[in-house]
Amino acid sequence: MTTGAAPPAASGPPGTDPSVQRTLRRLELTVLRRLDGLLLGDHLGLLPGHGSEKAESREYTVGDDVRRMDWAVTARTTVPHVHDLIADRELETWALVDLTASTEFGTGNMRKRDLAIAATAAVGFLTARTGNRMGALALTPAGLRTIPARPGRDGLRALLRVLLTAPRGAHDRPRRRPDPGAATDLAAAVQGLLRPPRRRGLAVVISDFQSTDFGWERPLRVLSARHQVLAVEILDPLELTLPSVGLLPVVDAETGALLEVPTSSRRFRDRYAAAAATHRREVAAALRRAGADHLVLRTDSDWLVDIVRFASANRRGRSAGRRPPAGAHPGGGTARAGSAPATEMAVGSAAARSGRAWSR
Repeated sequence: MTTGAAPPAASGPPGTDPSVQRTLRRLELTVLRRLDGLLLGDHLGLLPGHGSEKAESREYTVGDDVRRMDWAVTARTTVPHVHDLIADRELETWALVDLTASTEFGTGNMRKRDLAIAATAAVGFLTARTGNRMGALALTPAGLRTIPARPGRDGLRALLRVLLTAPRGAHDRPRRRPDPGAATDLAAAVQGLLRPPRRRGLAVVISDFQSTDFGWERPLRVLSARHQVLAVEILDPLELTLPSVGLLPVVDAETGALLEVPTSSRRFRDRYAAAAATHRREVAAALRRAGADHLVLRTDSDWLVDIVRFASANRRGRSAGRRPPAGAHPGGGTARAGSAPATEMAVGSAAARSGRAWSR
């Protein structure tokens, strides 16, 4: 299901735009029909929740919290086991949704921005049971916007309405003076989930993680010490490999910088793909060190199937979120010193974040 492009401007309030209402309704029906019947259970749809009661034990896997080791079962079986926790009766979920300029791009079935909102809806509708609350921090070109947590599906619909009408700000023309400071500061946004301190629950970070600054890892590790953390990585195939289309002028959607990419060079395309794969591995490793579960969604795949596969694997005690879904390819670009020449480093951060290719 495609959430579609940006809804046209309406004469009334953005939240009452008929196109926004249709998109919201279509998104809700898609999630509820395809996911709700597949992921049964109250809070255990995506991830086991925090709580005080112990659930069943399972074998230890890399990344599990060692504080939940089940030493009695471990001693009997001689295989390390951990116990899951039964979630509290009321679950509070907070989502950080990256809607910055780098997400206004997509060459698959939808834009990354639409996929990020769809992922938020999936998490919300699967946790919007009686008494459960969900709030969000929307990271937009205009800054960080807080959407207060509200219970039930009515509160979730209001949250999604705000996300669907959030301002857009991608540069589709090069700026005379590019602004490097306009790049996404994901670390500061994750800090927003820490303040004010909130009750234990589920924290979801939805972003393309294109930034080569891994400053977000430390606040994410602090967040996972108190909450169950799920990181949803949004990818587009063009961020992983480049097609051969000649000299391609590309505008960085966030800073407005212009780069000319020689896509006809096979050597350049190979180095770009290698740098992208390296960055994706670094992102996965950083999320693993931070203690977050990792779900990868792509604009050219069935995101609902990917969510079901992730949830099913988590129920079996496997770290499925630490590998891409079926059909996924390594992706992303890195700009670490020594990983690629200066040209590839610039393209890895700008072309992958580009909202549109600009033809002069």
